[in-house]
Amino acid sequence: LPAVTKALAQWVFSHPYNTKRPEVTVVKYLQPFQLSPETLQEVSARLRKDLLRGLGKHSHHKAPVKMLPTFVRATPDGTEKGDFLALDLGGTNFRVLHVRVEEEAQKVLKMDSQICAIPQEMMLGTGEQLFDHIATCLGDFLESHNLKGQTLPLGFTFSFPCEQLEIDKSILIRWTKGFNCSGVEGKDVVQLLKEAIHRRGDYHIGSVAMVNDTVGTMMSCGYKDQSCEIGMIIGTGTNACYMEEIKNVKRIEGEDGRMCINTEWGGFGDDGCLDDILTEFDVEVDKTSINPGVHIFEKMISGMYLGEIVRLVLVKMTKDKLLFKGQISEALGTRGLFETKFISEIEDGLENAKKILTELGLDWSLVDASVVRLVCDTISSRSAYLCAAALATLVNRIRNNRKLGHLKTTVGVDGTVYRKHPTFSSKLQKAVRLLAPQCDITFLVSEDGSGKGAAMVTAVAYFCASILIQWMV
Repeated sequence: LPAVTKALAQWVFSHPYNTKRPEVTVVKYLQPFQLSPETLQEVSARLRKDLLRGLGKHSHHKAPVKMLPTFVRATPDGTEKGDFLALDLGGTNFRVLHVRVEEEAQKVLKMDSQICAIPQEMMLGTGEQLFDHIATCLGDFLESHNLKGQTLPLGFTFSFPCEQLEIDKSILIRWTKGFNCSGVEGKDVVQLLKEAIHRRGDYHIGSVAMVNDTVGTMMSCGYKDQSCEIGMIIGTGTNACYMEEIKNVKRIEGEDGRMCINTEWGGFGDDGCLDDILTEFDVEVDKTSINPGVHIFEKMISGMYLGEIVRLVLVKMTKDKLLFKGQISEALGTRGLFETKFISEIEDGLENAKKILTELGLDWSLVDASVVRLVCDTISSRSAYLCAAALATLVNRIRNNRKLGHLKTTVGVDGTVYRKHPTFSSKLQKAVRLLAPQCDITFLVSEDGSGKGAAMVTAVAYFCASILIQWMV
């Protein structure tokens, strides 16, 4: 390893492939990804302004950070119990679950689950085809687990930007994550699901609670730790929710209590406010995506895009004859073939880097492999620090809302980038402590937030409604 470090240092200051241009080094390519603490504080300040725009009665329509009310007005208190169904749609697979909440044991148990694939053509087909497919998978699950005769409440995790009008009414704003089904944007997805189930006519479901995956993450962690008031996802995409004072949510009537707000912070920067920190590689990723100009923040930090950012940097360096003897393999030259999981694997060890570079058909040297690790580390670190800046905005807001000198809170987290990258979580946590020094934050990794969390949202809503009915009677 010392030999590698020494070789890498020599490379940085005078690359052997390009001795006539010693000023062209890895530093030139990676410096734009390195954000100072002052820059991160500025990013946090810009997001703080966007939160206010999203919460405003007259400004939220044009706000890039949508700040969507979820109509989840309480976190779990530990008294919820019962059997629930959960649907989890947020990627190329979707899941059906049977979940049991046990008050005595303070547990949320996944009784059974089933994964259903969504073919690529269905992701780009009609909405009716998609929801008929979901209804079929749900029916098959109920049949195979002898649940068809029961009418169970259902939590529907739908991990796309929606304008939620009630707990059971949610309008899709736009598709993300490679979906583009016709006839769904601008429609109530709960109603589309109910219509698909009605077309089948062979089973029934009870009340439906619409759940964003961030909310599910917060609620699943909140059953264990009742100080959990933030949910954060850093996976294929990125998003967060938190408990806001209702009096600050200007488009909702009421002054008392709190409501969970789905920030949709992936849209941060869609108005150009992050243009000064975008690199040429970020611009290229956005330009070649299926939704140019949309979800700029997400494209800088989430799993769907990190691998492509690294690939573009490596291609540029290779074209400038600074890597791989200037030879780009077919795999490295193909968009999407440098997977984000490679970043985690490469950073986890030099041997992994050698193996992956060989599989990509590259003629690498020891220095090449070391530089690739440095590129991966720099880009994944930027992702962690940007997430930290955004999270710091939320915890600082909660503290200020409550006029506290010090806030102690828990963040429920999920997502493959957070879970599987070897250093992402530690870098994020260290950075957020620097950016929110008056907040004591515990991080709790969610156990199946999209499934169990959907059941918890349904349980809380169901029990709140039951108590209200009893009170009225």
